[in-house]
Amino acid sequence: MSSGANTPESQLESVLPVHPTAVRRASPIVVQSEHTSYTNDHIISKFTNRGADVTIVEGQYIVTPTAKPYEFQTARKVAKTGLMMVGWGGNNGSTLSATILANRHNIVWRTKSGVQQPNYIGSLLRASTVRLGADPSTGKDVYVPISDVLPMVHPNDLVLGGWDISGARLDEAMKRAQVLDWDLQRQVMPHMAALGSPLPSIYYPDFIAANQEARADNVVPGTDKQAHLEHLRADIRKFKETHGLDRVVVFWTANTERYSDIIPGVNDTADNLLNAIKASHSEVSPSTLFAVAAILEGEPFVNGAPQNTFVPGVIELAERLQSFIGGDDLKSGQTKLKSVFAEFLVNAGIKPLSIASYNHLGNNDGHNLSAEPQFKSKEISKSSVVDDMVSANALLFKPSAVGAPAGSKEAKGEHPDHIVVIKYVPAVGDSKRAIDEYYSEIFCGGRSTINIFNECEDSLLATPLILDLTILTELLTRVKYRDASAGKDFKPLYPILSLLSYMLKAPLVKPGTDVVNSLNRQRNALETFLKACIGLEGSSDLLLETRIW
Repeated sequence: MSSGANTPESQLESVLPVHPTAVRRASPIVVQSEHTSYTNDHIISKFTNRGADVTIVEGQYIVTPTAKPYEFQTARKVAKTGLMMVGWGGNNGSTLSATILANRHNIVWRTKSGVQQPNYIGSLLRASTVRLGADPSTGKDVYVPISDVLPMVHPNDLVLGGWDISGARLDEAMKRAQVLDWDLQRQVMPHMAALGSPLPSIYYPDFIAANQEARADNVVPGTDKQAHLEHLRADIRKFKETHGLDRVVVFWTANTERYSDIIPGVNDTADNLLNAIKASHSEVSPSTLFAVAAILEGEPFVNGAPQNTFVPGVIELAERLQSFIGGDDLKSGQTKLKSVFAEFLVNAGIKPLSIASYNHLGNNDGHNLSAEPQFKSKEISKSSVVDDMVSANALLFKPSAVGAPAGSKEAKGEHPDHIVVIKYVPAVGDSKRAIDEYYSEIFCGGRSTINIFNECEDSLLATPLILDLTILTELLTRVKYRDASAGKDFKPLYPILSLLSYMLKAPLVKPGTDVVNSLNRQRNALETFLKACIGLEGSSDLLLETRIW
């Protein structure tokens, strides 16, 4: 059997055309409107942010509509972008690299079901569409891929790199992961080998499960965290310079860490955190160190795992340096479904009494999560997903009591009983099983039980999310705004990129603002923002013209 070394291009290449999700489309959207203008460098749009102020006086709701004008300025030139993954040699990192290479070289492979072509199915940006409007001649809706609304990086163009505590070369890491069909692995192997091995990473055994120690053969030596920080910064600079990049997105797709303790004087402010790094304090985690390195280098950092990487000091540092951050925890399967299904129940006037979620999986993520401290991080991330949907309906759930002690049941308000169980079962590998039971109250004391069984290939769901988060992050670094009524200069968006929420279980948001977990609201917010940047109003399902004479 060929090793693949003599097939740098697929033996089946050109048998099938490039998949629609991977096609490059040169014709941009052009908006002809007084709200939109174009220069060689920028798209400039006008947008009115409409809302309402509500006060309650003696039980009566007093509503005052509000409208505030803004202007957006989006740089049209897409940055040459590098993606540096922490955990590059893991299941997600190796799968992402191999599938980008397969798409880049249009490598077609055989499975037991027939010929398979590479694609970007599962990517919100590349494989879903948005409604632009209607064709006036037919009245039919016109949809375009989300990736066509504004200039965005094509995934095939990402320059790949990163770190891993395992020094296995990328082709070996792909084989170890056992995610992709062997015929694809065989053909993509020489391309993966050309990527080389990951850079040495940071390994503090206290933060990940002890069962990961056997993989840790590629670590930055010593215990001096300040030296480690400078090492990471130098890695980012060298990667950027070597490849002639305009932008580097640093992405944590490594093992889930335990939660860090928030300690006054250590990680509660930016200055305290920087001093704690100099002192090599034990509560500075590897992920926090990577985040600080990216922030200090002016490059975005995205956390794809559930731990509290973004301690208060990291957020303050990002604000101070106006450097972008986003997280936490990739939302790929069970939690994404839960955010839809729980909302469906509550919006239908049905009261969920309990939600019980069980998973088992056999990949290295499952192995790491078999340790209690790391599982706790994941449990916290998964458990908060229904909070905003429950709090939105005081008819079904008693709201939080004013003045109740912090942390008490009364302070949180009434919630469904919600448990999450994750078990490590090596035999199933990357094929995760998830079982959910929704037990609800219905009309006049009745009960309803709905069970859902979901089997999915974990890394093949997660990989497109990493691409979406990276591409959106790069785009958001090119968007500036200004208050149109103030006439000031354009400035960057707020550093916490909450517009990434659709892909994340526990979205990081601006301090003092509410977290939105509703998948529909998250997607609508992103769609509305992208349209606002080209001078269009958000989605309207009113379809008024179909409801009047």
